[in-house]
Amino acid sequence: MDPHNRDRQPEEISNRGKVIGLAVAAALIGLGWLLIQSLGGAAQTQDCVMSGRTNCAPIETPGNP
Repeated sequence: MDPHNRDRQPEEISNRGKVIGLAVAAALIGLGWLLIQSLGGAAQTQDCVMSGRTNCAPIETPGNP
């Protein structure tokens, strides 16, 4: 047994693992959502180009101050 974990209760050790697992799952969900958003935008642009349009790129205009 690890000498650093000797003073800790088993519940404390298992709860730490649960929290780490939850953090990893949340990070994966967040990265998956960002990937879906990015691929969705690329798919819309590709659909526009494949339909023969020439003005598919979004034009960003500065907002009114």
